[in-house]
Amino acid sequence: MSSFASNSFEHPSQRGDHDRQSINGPVISVYLHPPTLLEAAEKISAAATLSAIAQPFGWSFPRMAPVVSDREAEQNRGSKAHRYPDVKIAFSRLFVILLLHTAIGLAWAADIQNSEVQAFRVQTLTEGLEHPWSVAFLPDGRFLVTERPGRLRIVEADGTLIEQTVDGLPPIQPHGQGGLLDVALHPQFANNGWVYLSFAEAGPGGVGTAVARGRLDGMTLRDTAVLFRLQPKSSAGVHFGSRLVFDRAGHLFVTLGDRGERMRAQDLGDHAGSVIRLNDDGSVPADNPFVDRADTRPEIYSFGHRNIQGATLHPKSGQLWTHEHGPQGGDEINLPQPGVNYGWPVITYGVNYGIGTQIGEGTHKPGMAQPLYYWVPSIAPSGMAFYSGDRFPAWQGDLFVGSLKFRLLVRLVIENDRVVHEERLLEDELGRIRDVRTGPDGLIYLLTDEDDGRLVRLTPAG
Repeated sequence: MSSFASNSFEHPSQRGDHDRQSINGPVISVYLHPPTLLEAAEKISAAATLSAIAQPFGWSFPRMAPVVSDREAEQNRGSKAHRYPDVKIAFSRLFVILLLHTAIGLAWAADIQNSEVQAFRVQTLTEGLEHPWSVAFLPDGRFLVTERPGRLRIVEADGTLIEQTVDGLPPIQPHGQGGLLDVALHPQFANNGWVYLSFAEAGPGGVGTAVARGRLDGMTLRDTAVLFRLQPKSSAGVHFGSRLVFDRAGHLFVTLGDRGERMRAQDLGDHAGSVIRLNDDGSVPADNPFVDRADTRPEIYSFGHRNIQGATLHPKSGQLWTHEHGPQGGDEINLPQPGVNYGWPVITYGVNYGIGTQIGEGTHKPGMAQPLYYWVPSIAPSGMAFYSGDRFPAWQGDLFVGSLKFRLLVRLVIENDRVVHEERLLEDELGRIRDVRTGPDGLIYLLTDEDDGRLVRLTPAG
């Protein structure tokens, strides 16, 4: 166990072609990149150009004399100031072009983010998403994105957000932290079209997390049916979970929160505060750990969890990894095992909000599992993904976790199922990071949880 206690733009240099452009006839020739800079400079004065490019960088320059026209030069040819107008025009334009080129280069360089081992850039693909919660990758390069108020959106491969929302969703009840939450594709989606959603559903007793699936047909989910409902429902507006992960055998893991009622996580007759394991049709696997006990919910796989909002499979072992919110401190990473009690709220590394008093019986108790890793103070984790692509070789095998509280991305170095190092990236660069995914293209994708949320991707800087 480990702990951490501490507070498509193409740069000119990427192009292979070099166009030789002449400035003002035979006076001066220079290799320029891209040629449109010359065209821009020939249409506007040097002073106007300098003013335009200086403003966003906060620069200031001495006032420059305007570039005169040929007619004005002819009229003033006798004056000393205009004795060589062609040369003055050429040098003025050359200066503007070189300055523009430098400004673009500086902006390009400033866009580079550096981790300890890997340089990268951040590219916003899509804006205008309302509290996006989860993203899934369609085989044709498009994205499915959930918005917590209850909308399922499609984003084109180029980042264009389709205005029309997907129809055919089950009834969703936005309520506090609840609404439309995770989205996952069936492992055989290319053949069967099944899309799985977790969401807050109203019903007898209040609201609770549910899971449904439907077949994606254009902009509609068809044959939509609810496969699982948390029981019992309650009126609380917090701790719905929820992430969806398919294992390699095709079982579906569903992560749930304690719904703000702590001791529910220790009650095997209650789904709250547990990891659920289902077959892909919602039925209960015959080898679930509590399937033969009459006093338990047979869907429960592990229990004693507070509020799990990150889940993923290890790319080599196929083991399920999760993280959950602690109270004030005590966010945890766990590797859920069948039938194991992870302790909440009997043991925790967190304390009561505000007053800082102990929760439960301390940090250890026989029969209750210790976390693999924990954070004090809390980072409020959400979303997690192992990196297993080929675009960031230095990050291979690292685990990435979003942080809502500190508005950053955490990189964890893993060795033999242990966290051996932590690095924090993008602090206050993007906002609250809600979801983290490795895309089929080997890039890393993030969602920001804001009124005007974004779909962002990380690309190599090289």
